[in-house]
Amino acid sequence: MIVAERKPFDEIKNMVSGYKRVLILGCGTCVAVCLAGGSKEVETLNTELSLALGKDKIKFGTNTIERQCDMEFLEELDTEIGEYDAVISMACGAGIQFLAQRFPDKPVFPAVNTSFIGVNLDVGWYEEKCRACGSCVLGITGGICPVTMCAKSLFNGPCGGTNQGSCEIDKDQPCAWYQIYDRLALQGRLEQIIEISPPNDWRNQKPGKVIQPGYEERVKVQK
Repeated sequence: MIVAERKPFDEIKNMVSGYKRVLILGCGTCVAVCLAGGSKEVETLNTELSLALGKDKIKFGTNTIERQCDMEFLEELDTEIGEYDAVISMACGAGIQFLAQRFPDKPVFPAVNTSFIGVNLDVGWYEEKCRACGSCVLGITGGICPVTMCAKSLFNGPCGGTNQGSCEIDKDQPCAWYQIYDRLALQGRLEQIIEISPPNDWRNQKPGKVIQPGYEERVKVQK
């Protein structure tokens, strides 16, 4: 299971301060279980943003779908997404990227930081989308993760090795920063590619653990 925690409120507020219509979109699976991005958290964030930014300045809409990492459930947004200028996603990094991929003309901003990813004990075909680095930059990279998709995991890019859209390491590996450039250009946000993100402290170098405040006493008893 994917575990996440909500980003600081001021960071979320600053991401969307320039937009008029914003959809706050929750996810009904992993982030709902860990109390970071389910329907209750969506309504809480909606209330906080409406009070801080004013309903007259920004129109917020809310929705929570079953899974943002499944195209089947994203289809239900096709008729709704056109009403909004941007989306705040409360899903994990993988869900945010899938959402941004389906609606490439809409800026998608992360409301949570993905902390770590647990195992799924089932047979299937999986593709890595998020390293759970704990410092999500998808809001300024067009919903494409440079840590995961770049062969060099460059937090700030591009390097000098991109070759006609491919990586110099492997011609079959797309250059993440080439894709980020195209995505930001499509959204009219190309100036953000030169923003410098601070060095990552790589907080996931040891096994992660999150205990929600409401369950602390229960955990103590079990220990």
